[in-house]
Amino acid sequence: MKSYHHSVLALGLWIAASATQASEFVVRDIQVEGLQRISAGTVFNYLPVQTGAKISEQDYPDIIRALFKTGFFTDVQLERSGNVLIVTVTERPAIAEVEVEGNKDISTDDLKKALTSVGLAEGRVFDRSLLDKVEQELLQQYYSRGRYAVKIDSQVRQLERNRVAIKLMISEGAAASISQINIVGNKAFTEKELLGLMQSSTTGWLSFFTKDDQYAKQKLAADIETLRSFYLDRGYLKFNVDSTQVSITPDKKDVYITINITEGEPYTVQGVQLTGNFGVVPEAELRKLIEIESGETFSRAKIAEITKKVGERLGNEGYAFANVNTVPQINDEDRTVSLTFLVDPGRRVYVRRVNFQGNAKTQDEVLRREMRQAEGAWYSTKDLDRSKTRLQRLDYLESVNVETSAVPGTNDQVDVNYTLVERPSGSLLFGIGYGQESGLLLNASVTQNNFLGTGNQMSLVLNNSDIGANYSLAYNNPYYTIDGVSRGFRIYYQNIDAAQVNTADYVLNNYGGQVSFGFPLNEFDTLLILPGYDHIRIDTTASTPVEIMDYINQNGDTFDAFKLDGSWARDSRNRTIFPTSGALNQITAEFAVPGSDAEYYKLNYRGIFYYPLTRWMTWTVSGEIGYGDGYGNTDGLPFFENFYAGGLRSVRGYKTNTLGPRYSNNEPSGGAFKTIASTQFILPVPFMEKSENVRVAAFFDAGNVFATTSDFDAGELRYSTGIAGLWISPLGPIVLSVAAPLNDKSGDETEAFQFSFGVPFN
Repeated sequence: MKSYHHSVLALGLWIAASATQASEFVVRDIQVEGLQRISAGTVFNYLPVQTGAKISEQDYPDIIRALFKTGFFTDVQLERSGNVLIVTVTERPAIAEVEVEGNKDISTDDLKKALTSVGLAEGRVFDRSLLDKVEQELLQQYYSRGRYAVKIDSQVRQLERNRVAIKLMISEGAAASISQINIVGNKAFTEKELLGLMQSSTTGWLSFFTKDDQYAKQKLAADIETLRSFYLDRGYLKFNVDSTQVSITPDKKDVYITINITEGEPYTVQGVQLTGNFGVVPEAELRKLIEIESGETFSRAKIAEITKKVGERLGNEGYAFANVNTVPQINDEDRTVSLTFLVDPGRRVYVRRVNFQGNAKTQDEVLRREMRQAEGAWYSTKDLDRSKTRLQRLDYLESVNVETSAVPGTNDQVDVNYTLVERPSGSLLFGIGYGQESGLLLNASVTQNNFLGTGNQMSLVLNNSDIGANYSLAYNNPYYTIDGVSRGFRIYYQNIDAAQVNTADYVLNNYGGQVSFGFPLNEFDTLLILPGYDHIRIDTTASTPVEIMDYINQNGDTFDAFKLDGSWARDSRNRTIFPTSGALNQITAEFAVPGSDAEYYKLNYRGIFYYPLTRWMTWTVSGEIGYGDGYGNTDGLPFFENFYAGGLRSVRGYKTNTLGPRYSNNEPSGGAFKTIASTQFILPVPFMEKSENVRVAAFFDAGNVFATTSDFDAGELRYSTGIAGLWISPLGPIVLSVAAPLNDKSGDETEAFQFSFGVPFN
């Protein structure tokens, strides 16, 4: 009996083995059928089996799963024909085009970036399940902008060659506006004061431009952090936002926000300690940077500023990766906090190489001479920042970005990499312009701000306008010596009809030449010396004022002046076009040396200061004072050298050059003393915040011209206010202003709208 059972078992095993052997086969070839766009090679790359392998039908599920995971196919079937494995696939369609319609609040480019992030883009394989994911992604994009009434409809259209076109139709709906914001729990500060700190606001008369009444989750989160910083900067260490409720009305048009806070009590600083390793920096220097004392109210902002200054001081000595941490010890009983500044400078680092990328035209040497961070020297945060600023101030560079990268295989070396975008450095210009000061302007000019990549400037200008002709040829080498001494020259000819610029009726002809030498005194100060020669001829008309006729009768109508001009400038601006910080102070002197037909001098001071109020708003304060007089054989300042005021370049709202004293025929005469002041709030144009070429400003101007300093009368100063705009267009600068004179008097010539096109604005 036992022998019988053994025989039956052996027979079963033999049958099973035979069946397995019968289903197994060695793959001699693989054929792929059903392909339209995808190559057979792509399929072979994903197949988990190759020719020569032994497989059976039990391996089929694994093979099919591997191909399905690619996402390329909607169906996969396997068959065997002898020793040939036949793979039959049905491809998913390809996305031929993606069209978005109805979007206004979010640009098509931004929407397509969001679609690409979830896999829906032209050229990708189409998976219908993606549409739900896409719609949810777009909804979140619009919800973040307060558009809760948005509706999205997607359509899929079949195209030839197994392709599809996807169209997303968006109905954005109106953005939900904030109807009310409540802050609950505040005691130390009023709700009005706290709401004034927030970006989110209820609808106001500027909300159409600022959109501050549109709810956005990210904006509210930033507002909450602003509140937290406000309290922490005033010592409220236990401040907490307990909850935030946001509700929206059923019509999805109005949003109500409630913020529940716990203020706690203010804490004061009990003690301050500095500890750690300070490297080569004297401890006393770092202690001077810790400008906080016992008894002061705790301020997170002040501590952050101290930490930054200590880190920068260490960075200036090569400690590029210094860590400065603040360790507070809080005593809740007496509401005090002890501060310990823990310094870890890390390893001292030096710069191996300074590299430039993007300078296709500019020679490497031209860029390196602006560097204050030297190769082989210790890393310096200050020198790196200054080097970047100096590059930004070059006219032929549009943008500058700097990054540091560790040198592989070392822990004490970095490379400094500057990425540059060059401006077109040369131009051949034929153009037409118009300005209220110059009238119709026909100009032809050849300019090279970066001649042959050397950084030298060359220009040839031929201008004709209603006021006359202006021709000049100029050349300047900013690095005539390796120490940064500049040398240049200029020759010129002018024929000016003075009556066309609102001064007296006469014609000024002059020609001459000038050589310039610039001496850098330090990083910010420059001394400029300009010896030259000027020949002047005055032509009169029947309408020339009698005062000018008397002057010519006494002194002649031709004047040769040998001049020695000079200037000192201190320039700490962060850039030359639309600066946002720093200042420019400049003193200029014009001096006709003894022996000239007219001996005189003119002194002028100009200062402008930039204060960044926010990331997008800059406040400027500027002033200018000019004075001139004759000496030797000349009594008083010659009339053709007088100062003038009024117009776009001085007191806007008053006609150009018309302020101040007048001749007996009531034509403006100008004067020997000028004083001008202005303040402006400069910001980008609404809806064009990212543009680097357009700005608007709200301004207040004041000033006038007086015959001499003894004639100065503060009651005669003129004031105006208004809005100005500047666009640096491809055809040239366009400047305009709309101004309202505030105290014009009888006889003043006012002009509310003033503009200039194609005429330099500096």
